[in-house]
Amino acid sequence: MRIETMQDLLIEQIQDLYDAEERLVRALPKMAEAATSTELRSAFTDHLEQTKGQVKRLEQVFFEVGEDAGGQICEAMKGLIKEGEEMIEDVKPSPLRDAGLIATANRIQHYEMAGYGTARTLAESLGLSAAARLLQQTLQEVKQTDAKLSKISVDKVIPEAMRAKTRTAR
Repeated sequence: MRIETMQDLLIEQIQDLYDAEERLVRALPKMAEAATSTELRSAFTDHLEQTKGQVKRLEQVFFEVGEDAGGQICEAMKGLIKEGEEMIEDVKPSPLRDAGLIATANRIQHYEMAGYGTARTLAESLGLSAAARLLQQTLQEVKQTDAKLSKISVDKVIPEAMRAKTRTAR
């Protein structure tokens, strides 16, 4: 897509987010299955349902800007998901793997925060208030998911991984 206007830039940004979210919908079940912590597995499953809603919300944003959904490949999300797959392959099922999965998921959330924040700002600048509201709603959800994953990591997964390390070091 050739970008010549701010509208074009917004469309490119939401196309990127749309592909990213669709890829995440396919990756989250694998992450949930790989998690050993019941709480983390549940968080990934909840996040999957939330992400499906975010895809639908992006479809509404496309409607608001008069475009069809799709049309872009999100190379960054492809790379982040690949890192998660490598974590699953390289670390045996354990709290350590869970910590790695959370690290990957947090990076994904931060990528999405940047994308949704940028798209929201562009929509606001273009006077597309309905699209901006939808993008802001998703941005808030992404921030909440990041905080939830961080809390699971700090409160449960990292302490368990540290105890496991201590036990094997003796």
